[in-house]
Amino acid sequence: MGIPVRQAATIGGYILRQHLTGRKRYPLVMMLEPLFRCNLACAGCGKIDYPEEILNKRIAVEDALHAAEECGAPVVSIAGGEPLIHKELPKIVEGLIAQRRYVIVCTNALLLEKKIDQYKPNHYFNWSIHLDGDQEMHDRSVCRKGVYDKAVSALKLAKEKGFRVTINCTFFNNSEADRVADFFDTVTELGVDGITMSPGYAYERAPDQKHFLNRRATKELFRGVFRRGKGGRKWPINQSGLFLDFLAGNQQYHCTPWGNPTRTVFGWQRPCYLLGEGYTKTFKELMEETEWEKYGTGNYEKCADCMVHCGYEASAVTDTVRKPWKAAMVALRGVRTDGEMAPEISLANQRPAEYVFSRNVAEKLEEIRKTTPDPKKISTAA
Repeated sequence: MGIPVRQAATIGGYILRQHLTGRKRYPLVMMLEPLFRCNLACAGCGKIDYPEEILNKRIAVEDALHAAEECGAPVVSIAGGEPLIHKELPKIVEGLIAQRRYVIVCTNALLLEKKIDQYKPNHYFNWSIHLDGDQEMHDRSVCRKGVYDKAVSALKLAKEKGFRVTINCTFFNNSEADRVADFFDTVTELGVDGITMSPGYAYERAPDQKHFLNRRATKELFRGVFRRGKGGRKWPINQSGLFLDFLAGNQQYHCTPWGNPTRTVFGWQRPCYLLGEGYTKTFKELMEETEWEKYGTGNYEKCADCMVHCGYEASAVTDTVRKPWKAAMVALRGVRTDGEMAPEISLANQRPAEYVFSRNVAEKLEEIRKTTPDPKKISTAA
């Protein structure tokens, strides 16, 4: 597996402390979105569909660092939007490392070669470059030719400069197991330090609604991939073995969205990184006032097909702590790629989807307009 020993030990110790204190809900990875703006417009993305006034918002350095302290998670994953657009991102990264948190910057790498010298290699720091497969697969996914080559060039440069570099991959129903496995072989030969993978989440605002995987198709795709990769052991995968086993349909897990709480320019997003159905000002409010039982597969229509890491990786890690022998078996034998799958969660009692995005955006726009000075009035006063 691709998780460094020091990082695994830190996270393991953190989890053990939560269990010893009897804490049932705790964060594992904090998701930080310091801005929504991006320099790509991917067909499967539902994270950038906002008015200009919101796309121009940035989380300040002090707010980002306070959010990490408030949350307390040992790992902070910085996404967006495209985080390298944020001019003060180097200060945010430096501040988080000073807090001794493991920092992952998720980037499409279009700006990485230009900005890489603003950062220093550190065992707490990790570039995670977004690659959704080989050249044809990735450029199709991001709706722009040449992005794959640019990302690979930046990946090689980052490795040359001594950074830890992983890739993150999102797959859809047009993905082919053979090609995904060949792609994993290619990036392993390039020397990536880890691979994370996930099926795409069906964002309601994504331009392309035709290519999201349902749960059965997800399991079949990943079984096919792992079958060609010695049960996943062939590659430096940067995820827990039981999460991979879950992707292949061998584990039944319920979503634990509090494991990856998300702080955006709107505040703490409830319930998770994928669904913005309300926001709180503090992490304490998020944890104590969110009706967690209303979300997750089997509980909510929008969650029906979700098998994404931000909902289920924490579930798998919790299972690893409780039943370490299960994880040991997967590590030794690899992910099982044939035979009967674990029972699926019933959707019979899920509540229907609520569509609240427009209302949330309208509320935030009103807040922005109330707190942002009118440049015309300032000019007139001057």
